[in-house]
Amino acid sequence: MGIDTPTNTDPVCRLLNAGEAFIGKQGLQYNVAIAAETVGAKALHMQLVTIPPGGRALAHKHATHETAIYALSGTSCMWYGERLENHVVVEPGNFLYIPADTPHLPYNPSQTEPVVAVIARTDPHEQESVILLPELDEIRPK
Repeated sequence: MGIDTPTNTDPVCRLLNAGEAFIGKQGLQYNVAIAAETVGAKALHMQLVTIPPGGRALAHKHATHETAIYALSGTSCMWYGERLENHVVVEPGNFLYIPADTPHLPYNPSQTEPVVAVIARTDPHEQESVILLPELDEIRPK
């Protein structure tokens, strides 16, 4: 038996670790793993997000892209809705779905423990669909 060698037209499965940390437009730390830039993804990306103790994102939405989050550690909270009128608490082991174009503002209420979660989004270019909503930041001040 021979070893299968992918051709230039064959899809290639890739095993990788999360990349170097960076601060995104939203003001949080991200470690991208799967994206257009890393594996040539066409319709999704997956990354880790860390919210430091007492930290929060800037209010934002993702134009035309859905988001799914799986909480690994720490308890986070999120304001969401057109005027950030809704609130949800996300604990380790919870999954959270955010519909496309939904304004949201996640934060970490703990002053001692970071929050770490896995994010998957239908935007393969992670930061491309981010639309900051500074007019909403004042609704939910720190």
